[in-house]
Amino acid sequence: MNYYIFGGSGFIGTHLINLLYEKFPGSGIFNLDIIENNHNGKSHFISCDVRNKIVIDDVAITENDIIFNFAAVHTTPGHPDFEYFETNIKGAENVTAFADQFNIRKIIFTSSIAPYGASEDVKTEETLPTPNTPYGISKLVAEKVHMAWQNKKEKERQLTILRPGVVFGKGENGNFTRLYWGIKGRKFLYPGRKDTVKACIYVKELVNFMLFRLNENKTDCEIYNCAYFPAFNIEEIAETMMKATDTKRFIPKIPAPILKSAALIVGNLGGKQLGIHPDRVKKLMISTNVSGEKLAKSSYKFKYTFEEALKDWYADNDNKFLK
Repeated sequence: MNYYIFGGSGFIGTHLINLLYEKFPGSGIFNLDIIENNHNGKSHFISCDVRNKIVIDDVAITENDIIFNFAAVHTTPGHPDFEYFETNIKGAENVTAFADQFNIRKIIFTSSIAPYGASEDVKTEETLPTPNTPYGISKLVAEKVHMAWQNKKEKERQLTILRPGVVFGKGENGNFTRLYWGIKGRKFLYPGRKDTVKACIYVKELVNFMLFRLNENKTDCEIYNCAYFPAFNIEEIAETMMKATDTKRFIPKIPAPILKSAALIVGNLGGKQLGIHPDRVKKLMISTNVSGEKLAKSSYKFKYTFEEALKDWYADNDNKFLK
C-alpha cells in the first residue's frame, strides 16, 4: 500500500510521515510538495504543485492506496486573496481528480476552523459555516470539492474532513511557540481578557486519529472538529504550559484598547515581521470556540492529556524549550 501526502513537507505532514514510517516501514510513503523534504529517508519526495494536474511517474498506483491532502496556503494574514483560492480550491480539484483517475477510495483532508467564521459562539460540526476571510471561504469550497468526489461513489469511498483547532507540537513555529517564548521572555500579556477560548490539538494526537479513522474502513463522509473537549481558555493554556515546562511567571492583563493601539502603531512600523500585527492581536482577542465533543465521544481513545502533550513536546526538545 502507498501513502500520498500532498503538502507533506509541512508541520503536520512531517509528523504523519514519522508515524507512517514507524507503523508501516515497508510501505511506500510519498511526499508531494513544492518544498523538497524526504524526512531523512522516511519518504520519497516528488516535486508537485497542486495548482497543476498531478502526474506521478514510475509508481504502481492502486485503488487501495491512501491520500492525505494537506497542501494549502494558510498563513493569515500573509497572502493576497487570490493565492488562497488558487492553491486551496484548485489543489482540491486536482487532488480529487488524481484520486478519480486511479479510483483511490480513501482521502483525509485537513480543512480548518476558518469556515465557521469569527465569533464567540460554540461551533459544532452541525454549525452553518459563515466564513469571513478569503482563507475560510477557500477552505469551505475545498471541502465541497472533496465531498463531490466522495458522493460520486459514496458506497465505495471514505472521506474524512478534519477541522483542527490550533495544532501544536515540535516544528509548529506558530501560536503556541510564540506564546511560550512570549511567556519566557516576559513579553506576553493577557490581551484584555483571560477567558478567550482557544480550541487546540496536539499534532501527534491529530495524526494518530487520522490512522484510526482510516482503520474504521467505513464508506462515508465525516467531518470532525479536532480539539480537546472541553476547549481551554488562554489562561488555562498559559498556566498548563508553564507547569509542563517548569516556568514561573506572573502574566498581567492589559486593557484591550491599549493593546490594539500599540499593535496598530508597531504594525505600521514593521510589526508584522516582529509578530505584532493588528490582525493577529485581533485574532488573539476572539475565541476559537470549536467543540471537540464529537471526537471525544467517538471510539478513538486520546493518547495524551493536554498537559502530557505539552510535556511530550518539551521532551522532544530535550526539556529545554518549546519550538
